Amino acid sequence: MRRENFDIHVSNTEWVAAGGEPSKPTVAIEFDGPSERLRSRLAGTEGTVIDADETDVNYRFHSDGPDGDGVLSVTNRITGDFVLELNADGEGVLEFIRAARAYGDHTDEDGRYRITVGQDGEQLLAHEKSTFLVYNDEGNLVRQHSLIPGGVEL
Repeated sequence: MRRENFDIHVSNTEWVAAGGEPSKPTVAIEFDGPSERLRSRLAGTEGTVIDADETDVNYRFHSDGPDGDGVLSVTNRITGDFVLELNADGEGVLEFIRAARAYGDHTDEDGRYRITVGQDGEQLLAHEKSTFLVYNDEGNLVRQHSLIPGGVEL
């Protein structure tokens, strides 16, 4: 699957800067490539869609610092394989993580953000997540930009 086959849309982040009512940040990923390829990547261990606890969401900068672009990826925690990856704006990702962190400070709900994957208007995956790891261009974890729930050690 090519990165160019994915579009990303982020919502529910504006409330943080505006001081508005907290709303769960959402990242919606739309795929416009071959359906069977995406569906096979989204398959979990039981033949159904991969579970939220079997996935990790990560972002890696192409260059040093939060001003550049990078790659957002969803990986299979069990196999280590990439489920999908796409190009994303670093500044937008960090804004999203700030909103997810702020949302977590205002609620006791499961998950600090939602990630969805769809194709042709059909939502194929919807997960509530609390962890979003950010890596620099050398592959080192950048803790101050990552969303790591309390009590989790890496």
